[in-house]
Amino acid sequence: MEHRLSQRTTGKLPLLVYRKGLPIATGQVHNASRVGLYVATDYTDVGLNQKLELEFGYPGNSDHQRRRLNVHVVRKDDKGLGLDFSGLDNDSFTIASLIDWLRMHPLSLNSEALRQQA
Repeated sequence: MEHRLSQRTTGKLPLLVYRKGLPIATGQVHNASRVGLYVATDYTDVGLNQKLELEFGYPGNSDHQRRRLNVHVVRKDDKGLGLDFSGLDNDSFTIASLIDWLRMHPLSLNSEALRQQA
C-alpha cells in the first residue's frame, strides 16, 4: 500500500540537473506531484538532503522558455533520484504546469528528443 501525500502523475520530460548554479547531469522526469518528483538519471555523485536545481522546457512549446525548480534529494537508487520541493522557494505555478504537462503528454520521448532538450 502506498502512503503518498499527493497523487503522482507519470510521464517523460527531459531536464538538466544543476548544483550550485552549474549543470552537472541530464535526466528525465519519471513522475511528479505537488510535493516532489522522481528523476531518472545515471548521476550518482549526490547525497541525501543535498539541494539541486532542475531546468526544463516543454517540447513543442513555441515560447522556448526554460523553467527552474529548487529541490532537495530525499531518496536515491541506481535508476535515479527522489526529489522534494518542501521548504524551498518555488513558484507553485511552475509545479502545477509541470504536472499538467505530464498529464497531457503521457507518451515517452525518444532518445533523440531527449538529447535535443538537454
